[in-house]
Amino acid sequence: MSSLRIVFVTGLSGAGLSQAIKSFEDLGFYCIEHLPPGVLDAAVEALENSEVRDVAIALDVRSDARLGDARTAIDRVIRTHYAKVLFLDAADELLVRRFSQTRRRHPLAQGGSVREAIEADRRVLARLRERADVVIDTTNLTHGGLKDRIAGAFRADGPVPLAVTFVSFGFKFGLPTDLDLLFDVRFLRNPNYEEPLAEQTGEDPAVGAFIEDDPSLDPFLAKVADLLDYLLPRYLAEGKTQLTIGIGCTGGRHRSVYVARRLIQHFAGDPRLDLSFEARDMARAA
Repeated sequence: MSSLRIVFVTGLSGAGLSQAIKSFEDLGFYCIEHLPPGVLDAAVEALENSEVRDVAIALDVRSDARLGDARTAIDRVIRTHYAKVLFLDAADELLVRRFSQTRRRHPLAQGGSVREAIEADRRVLARLRERADVVIDTTNLTHGGLKDRIAGAFRADGPVPLAVTFVSFGFKFGLPTDLDLLFDVRFLRNPNYEEPLAEQTGEDPAVGAFIEDDPSLDPFLAKVADLLDYLLPRYLAEGKTQLTIGIGCTGGRHRSVYVARRLIQHFAGDPRLDLSFEARDMARAA
């Protein structure tokens, strides 16, 4: 039996297949979309010769018969690999509304109504639905709810942590472009005007002692930590997997670095979080 672990992602058009693939990507799966069944064996063979171990494959199950039969291709792979089938379903009313709102053409619409296309889709996929190991009805699921359901069914090592990156930076060099949250610490006393602190950074003990002597520091850290204690579990509940928090001072070498490090210490050890630190401007010349 191959060590490759495969999840085949199938389901009704409009039931959330694209969002499911994004969820698998967030779980660390290598994802392939719209793969013709006829080339599945070749794709699996290529993956076996790579370092990939977890794969989510969305087969093109509605393609021309000359491109292969999806169920036959899946059954062939299941005989030699650890593989599961996920089927996404949804109520007709929701599917009609989704196609109406997005103004997308249903792949089986051939001049008929959207409802007729949905009925045809159910007929085409009926055998695959019967074959599915996991069926998820997305009618009342948010994107975060769908991710939780997928993680619960297919992630072996627990829930997906929230990757939180604290970025220290200097306002005079411009804002980072990927921030979700931003805190300005320029109100704190500036070590840049003290010798020999100007040549040091927020990671040096002398600079840390200077900043700690500012009576504004501890109330600020307490309020920010309290805000993040409130927000982070809610981001997790919504299914967010990445969060970038900017801490800015004038030059990005002293106050922002120190404050970012202090906030990381506050959240260290929380198994729900994957913490990292980026000192964008700390290496710039003083």
